[in-house]
Amino acid sequence: MALEVERWDEARDGPLTEARLRAKMESRGYRVTRYVYPAGTYFPPHTHEVDKMDAVLSGRFRLTVMGREVVLGPGDLLSVPRGVLHEAKVLGDEPVVSLDGVKGAPEPRGSAV
Repeated sequence: MALEVERWDEARDGPLTEARLRAKMESRGYRVTRYVYPAGTYFPPHTHEVDKMDAVLSGRFRLTVMGREVVLGPGDLLSVPRGVLHEAKVLGDEPVVSLDGVKGAPEPRGSAV
């Protein structure tokens, strides 16, 4: 599996905003949720049963996927296929504002009335 970080291209994508980054992810079929992770946050090695995409709006996020490390900064996106072992850590003193994309899971259902 190739581990490729997609960098935001302002000439192509316009200035980085949460709305633009969200729209880019949603156009690829991801359901997107915004999270803020404080400095020092660490996610130990784990997998997901869905395809994921991690994107960063601000801060720096180190992801280790199948033993390879990448650092995501503002505007960076990384796809993590279902079942692939990975871990993540917020770097530095600044929190990470992240958009977390999920694909391949059923839509949440509303309450029965």
